[in-house]
Amino acid sequence: MTLLKLFDLTGKSALVTGASVGIGRGYAAALAQAGANVAVVDVDEKTGQKTAEQLKSYGIQSVFIRCDVTKKDDVNAMVAEVAASFGRLDIAVNNAGIGILGPDEDFSAEDWNKVIAVNLTGMYYCCQAEAKQFLKQNPVQGKIVNTASMSARIMNCNASYNGSKGGVVAMTQMLAAEWGQYNINVNCISPSYILSPMHASTPVEVRRRIRELTPLGYVERPEDLYGAVIFLASDASNYITGHDLLVDGGHTLNAWLTPLGRSVPPRVSPEEETVQLKNDLDALGLSYDADGINTDLHPEIANAFKAAFGLK
Repeated sequence: MTLLKLFDLTGKSALVTGASVGIGRGYAAALAQAGANVAVVDVDEKTGQKTAEQLKSYGIQSVFIRCDVTKKDDVNAMVAEVAASFGRLDIAVNNAGIGILGPDEDFSAEDWNKVIAVNLTGMYYCCQAEAKQFLKQNPVQGKIVNTASMSARIMNCNASYNGSKGGVVAMTQMLAAEWGQYNINVNCISPSYILSPMHASTPVEVRRRIRELTPLGYVERPEDLYGAVIFLASDASNYITGHDLLVDGGHTLNAWLTPLGRSVPPRVSPEEETVQLKNDLDALGLSYDADGINTDLHPEIANAFKAAFGLK
């Protein structure tokens, strides 16, 4: 097999959960550009339909499937629909996730259960249904890629979010150990802070601080995950399983007390950081300023950053 063929997904069939906007939309776009047919899976039907239509511009098949990953019957039906639409399933990217902020001493059982239900239990339901589909096919094989987070390694949010993402890493490793016998690779990707709609209200001062504390010098975008997801979805990673691929620009390497310096400009400018974020906000029909900020979208995240950094 030639080197370029290793990364070619032409004719493969994939699904991406949480694919309407943000990281999931980025994954879906990457897979489509590599030649895969892609099912856009989300609870947001309006935006998900729009994303699926946009993916067809890459010359591939794309469908939208509504699915609540916290409901096992929904997940089973979704995987069956993907297989029926494309004839089989080759690649499953499980990305649906949420975060609810709040101090752990006051965190409610209801909010804890919501986060764990989506981020961990829902992902387990997806992995299980996808593996069962792989086992029905000939040849028996498949690629599962789960979204974890650098929050599985550093303590930067709260117990529900960090615990769920740590659980994703451990679950990924266990399933990889179990399912390697079936030629099913199970890996995960751990991003840093991503300029997605979840961070649309994050102040420019916070973005500047993230840049200062990230060796590569810019805030991560969905596009920065393209290479990682194609690698783990393609034949290039056939001998890799149970791996947590950290894609954070080196952010978790900085344990010193002062911002990191730079000798040359970073590869991505502050203006270039916001291109995909603005596209996502356009897809949601939301307005934003020149910096791609919408202060009404997830203000609780912005407020948490402001409190942490002493900003007004």
